[in-house]
Amino acid sequence: MFLALLELRAARGRFLLMGSVVVLVAALVGIVSGFTTGLGDDTISALRRLPASQLVFSSDARSDQFARSLLDERTAAAWRADADTETTPLGVAITRGTTDRGAEVDLAAFGVEPGSFLNPAVTDGEGLTDSDGLTDGKPDSIVMSAELADEGVRVGDTLTIDRLGIELRVVGLTERSAYGHVPVAYVPLKTWQRIRFSTPGAPASAAATIPDQFSALALRTPPAKTSAATLDARHSTTTLTKEKAYEAAPGYTGERVTMTSIQVFLYLIAPLVVGAFFAVWTVQRQPELALLRALGASRRRLLAHTVLQAALVVVLGTAAGAVLAGAVGLLVGEQVPFSLPATTLAGTMCTVVAVGLAGTVLTLRRVTRADPLTMLGANR
Repeated sequence: MFLALLELRAARGRFLLMGSVVVLVAALVGIVSGFTTGLGDDTISALRRLPASQLVFSSDARSDQFARSLLDERTAAAWRADADTETTPLGVAITRGTTDRGAEVDLAAFGVEPGSFLNPAVTDGEGLTDSDGLTDGKPDSIVMSAELADEGVRVGDTLTIDRLGIELRVVGLTERSAYGHVPVAYVPLKTWQRIRFSTPGAPASAAATIPDQFSALALRTPPAKTSAATLDARHSTTTLTKEKAYEAAPGYTGERVTMTSIQVFLYLIAPLVVGAFFAVWTVQRQPELALLRALGASRRRLLAHTVLQAALVVVLGTAAGAVLAGAVGLLVGEQVPFSLPATTLAGTMCTVVAVGLAGTVLTLRRVTRADPLTMLGANR
């Protein structure tokens, strides 16, 4: 160990250069991991928080189910009777609105039945009420994500849906959640149907023709009586687990594939860079290794010496890279979708260390082949 530290000190310029490369690679991996997690949260955090185990869609919607699938109450009633589990409708639509104080916002309207298990818990204000602005003359209620509060919407505001003129009264605030990079707001299912199916400029009398449909049927627990596959065949539906339904969110699959591919390439680059450096370093110190062998050092000791040097450079460089990645996360703050929990950062950095040390394997064979006769002039 003393010899390994002595060499690190003697050739500190080279090792600092190599360590800097490891720092940058580790920081880049951490930053990419943070963007991967942040983009995922900004796309499906609202779906992840749904207290449902499975979601049922219409069978004709094979992709982008939340945008293309439509179910009616008849199908929901049949599912409810055959599945023997708690179910509730869910509507999902992205729209835009303006508050009475002039704040313009995009929002993902989640239509739920007040009182159902999908009804969101509020952190401020009141929960959803099952009212109909067409009959009682009052704006329908809406519970907004905390992200909309960041954009200037406040509890008590009146939000008007653009082009439709539907007025919604902000009654409560819930935890931060988003769908498709758009903040979520929860509205009663009837209100969601007006938002989803109303025609801009249509007279109020046209509201009577709004279909009683929704995007999906949420199941609190899997079907008890009959398997989901049997029920799908019987009712022309497609049942997905909540985790599988994440792929139906706009852009989720493409973003995950892109960011994961970048991470994989960085994991491939790390061992090559580390391996190339230590391979050159081993070639340059072949006479020293031969001298150590001539003095009686065992191959095992030389291997331990080399691995220790690599471990110090990779571990310290990775630790510095983790600090740099965390600093970037604090710097960008809420400006971009970036999330790097400690567990994710630790797992990512451990992987960087593992693949970095794997690169040193390329040099071990040359270390063990150091010939003590080199120092005795056998090569002349």
